[in-house]
Amino acid sequence: MKRIVVILIAAAAALAQTAPIPTYKQLVYPPLKAVTPPEPVEITLSNGMRVFLLENHELPVLRGFAMVRTGNLFDPSDKRGLSQVMAEVMRSGGTRVKTGDQIDEDLENIAASVESSMGETSASVGFSGLKETEDQVLAVFKDVLTSPEFRQEKIDLSLNQFRGGIARRNDEAGEIPRRELLSILYGRDTSYGWSTEYEHLNNIKREDVVNFYRRYYFPKNVLLGVYGDFTVAQMRTKLEALFGGWTVEQAAVPAFPQVTAKAAPGIFFAEKADVTQTFFSIGHLGGTLRDKDYPALEVANNILGEGFKSRLMAQIRTKLGYAYSIGATWAANYNHPGTFRIGGSTKSASTVETIQAIKTEIEKMRTTEVSAVELSEAKQAVLNSFVFFFDSPEKTLNRVLQYAYHGYPKDFLFQYQKTIESVTRADVLRVMKQSVQPEQLTIVAVGNPKEMPKPLSTLGTVTAIDLTIPEPKQQLAAADAASLARGKALLQSAQAAMGGADRLAGIKDLTIALDLTLPAAQGGITMKQTVRYLAPGHFRQDQVLPFGTIVAYINGDAGWLSTPQGTQDMPAQIVKQAQGEVFRNLITLMLSDRLAGRTVNAVSANAVEISGGGQVARLEFDAAGLPAKLS
Repeated sequence: MKRIVVILIAAAAALAQTAPIPTYKQLVYPPLKAVTPPEPVEITLSNGMRVFLLENHELPVLRGFAMVRTGNLFDPSDKRGLSQVMAEVMRSGGTRVKTGDQIDEDLENIAASVESSMGETSASVGFSGLKETEDQVLAVFKDVLTSPEFRQEKIDLSLNQFRGGIARRNDEAGEIPRRELLSILYGRDTSYGWSTEYEHLNNIKREDVVNFYRRYYFPKNVLLGVYGDFTVAQMRTKLEALFGGWTVEQAAVPAFPQVTAKAAPGIFFAEKADVTQTFFSIGHLGGTLRDKDYPALEVANNILGEGFKSRLMAQIRTKLGYAYSIGATWAANYNHPGTFRIGGSTKSASTVETIQAIKTEIEKMRTTEVSAVELSEAKQAVLNSFVFFFDSPEKTLNRVLQYAYHGYPKDFLFQYQKTIESVTRADVLRVMKQSVQPEQLTIVAVGNPKEMPKPLSTLGTVTAIDLTIPEPKQQLAAADAASLARGKALLQSAQAAMGGADRLAGIKDLTIALDLTLPAAQGGITMKQTVRYLAPGHFRQDQVLPFGTIVAYINGDAGWLSTPQGTQDMPAQIVKQAQGEVFRNLITLMLSDRLAGRTVNAVSANAVEISGGGQVARLEFDAAGLPAKLS
């Protein structure tokens, strides 16, 4: 026996010396198995709501979401942001029986969630919880969807948060080019491309929020998807019992607005002196997912600008060293034209060269067929991503609802898959010639022109983009001699309740310290804030955040900002905000009848409107005459 083993070992050794070890390139794999996702069961409740149920017994959980046929495209032009305020307060404002804060506490106690959101062409209300608490979670979900209360204080909070977003929208330079590109491509005067400003938010009243909800949230306008540990029969009975009484009727929702914008070729530049790079976004309008050439365009885009092996990455980053990050996307939409976009950033000094290099790579793909290796790798990259479309019940159900919502065939994705497999090198060349038009490209850049050796005008005529954020128009309450007299009397009565005007005037400095924790839906971060006032116009705010400390200081006319990235002069826009904080200092407000240039006007039996220097504040008093609310 020992002799046989020795012979076998010797034979194996001899074979190993003569047969080379195969490389990874010689390995052969069998084709991937076809994806067979589970198919939800579709039912229609007695009130007309379509429901898709997908059983999954792997975990004792229940999740789902309602898709509502609406979107921010339906915002009135003078009340932009209305739909998003509605969606946020739909949840935060609570229901008729519980406030949003009470719902928060109830859901936290059972490890569940119910959230509402608004998109461009759809709205969503989702829920998540454990099987053992499914009745509680579904009850909250039903109440939020069918009977939101839209409490005024939560509307005010939402509007203020949106105002904060407007004030900060230019802080991240990298976000500006994409925003401005989309606005230019779709048209600044259309709901696809317009911006929400302070004046639009100021026009939004509770009545508008309630009316928007009533117009679009009704059973026949909702698709509901539920998945998790249940049986279809049981869930059908449960949903019918929950929603059977919700029988609201409305006229059918109209079609979304058509995209009417035409090509807007040219170079657009926004100057930002506090950046050391140029951020850019380049593109033009694209198509929809239904377009017959969409699969070939996806393959072409993968070769041009997706991933580390793409041409843009290989040339712009690896070979030329102009950019750390650059990529392209053919962003088709379900129901209206999307965009073709190339985005990234580069050193200020190489701005012109980078844009020229991008144009060169586009032209190469429009004039010469890609290589067989590029085509094969791109197709495999697209095809291999299919498995991630169905790697969770949530994704499977979401895709089914999206297709039903937008009127796509159930097997659309598999038709797309087959077309991807058939894409040829000639197809890639053809669609690049037909669909990517260099003469129609819109180029948007944000940077510091002083750091650019070659001006952008080297490439053509440059149109300036104004990043100034328009201030809201102050709408003062009507005033006459009688209301001004009542306002002064109200203020002086409040001064007396606080100890007297002379004692208030003796307060020269004030410090307010706060410990804040944002709700989980807003990130859940904890911060410490200290605000200091020093008469007559000094203001300093220190915010200690998880990522560092931010300090803002103003001496009345000018100031500075300190962040983890360094210290800089305070921009004019933020100076204006800081001056508003000084104006709203409670001690100063209470002495407004003594300050030149200020008007105190009674707007109700217990409230005054104080204005001056372009600032306005409303101060309400309680039964004892003390300040109760400032807005």
